[in-house]
Amino acid sequence: MLFGNKIRELRDEQGLLQRQLAAALEIDTPMFSKIERGDRRAKREQVVKLAELLHQDVNEMLKLWLADKVIDAVGDEHDHILKRDAIEVAQKAIL
Repeated sequence: MLFGNKIRELRDEQGLLQRQLAAALEIDTPMFSKIERGDRRAKREQVVKLAELLHQDVNEMLKLWLADKVIDAVGDEHDHILKRDAIEVAQKAIL
């Protein structure tokens, strides 16, 4: 939940309320809360908008968002070596 933790941290630092950011994203506050807790995945355009609202580098925020997707994909696997190897194979395939 790298992305959710980061937006919570930034929101707290900047003294913003969940409802303020939710309104800017045109979603309700409970939906924003789920994104922040990692119970729901933000859409790419929401990540971009949050980066702008929170004065962050868009690519850095997108990296956290994508990293969460990778973690979700391999997170339930108990074999750490297998996880690492699968990530290495995927990395080679996308580069």
